[in-house]
Amino acid sequence: MELLSVNIARPLHAPSYTDSPGALTGIDKRPADGLIDVASPGPKGTAGSAFAQDTIGDKRHHGGDDQAVYAYAREDLDAWGLELGRELDNGSFGENLTTRGLDVNGALVGERWQIGERVVLEASSARIPCRTFASWLDERGWVKRFTERAAPGAYLRVIEPGVISGGDEIRVVHRPDHEVTVAFLFRALTQQPELLPRVLAAGDALHPEARRNALRRTEG
Repeated sequence: MELLSVNIARPLHAPSYTDSPGALTGIDKRPADGLIDVASPGPKGTAGSAFAQDTIGDKRHHGGDDQAVYAYAREDLDAWGLELGRELDNGSFGENLTTRGLDVNGALVGERWQIGERVVLEASSARIPCRTFASWLDERGWVKRFTERAAPGAYLRVIEPGVISGGDEIRVVHRPDHEVTVAFLFRALTQQPELLPRVLAAGDALHPEARRNALRRTEG
């Protein structure tokens, strides 16, 4: 299992894509050279990405400790590329990490990956498609198509900071004992809300917003 690239955003002014302050978005991510520092950024709403050089345009909905890193598999990008009839470069989905040989959507919430010698990341949630993503891809019905595929990629939090680079080995160093994969959580948060009570099995590793959604469903 390998980290193909670490992707960092060029700030993009795109008022047609986003209503974020300054109409800035970090969706335009490109592979970065060399060693890249990784650290917990801080609370959502005020903090951005785990990568200091990266851009988070809308901190109301993106970034923060529980969404510090976004990972997507090269295999899934290739599958989408065949369907869309276009080549999708690493970073095309706005992902920070493009991986190979790792089942990103099958990762369990709370699963931990060691990247390189030191960095440890923990899966926390699934990416929910938004207006910015749809505008960036410029594909008809993109939000619906992405949702139906249920291959959302994983948000991760930083457990052990350090440096990483493209070409680093990825190792799964912890896999919890429950059923809540990233794809399962995505389906619960989108098309199958009846699954929400079951995501609570992920315990403290569950993204706080997903936990609140699940608890509301359970109490209702």
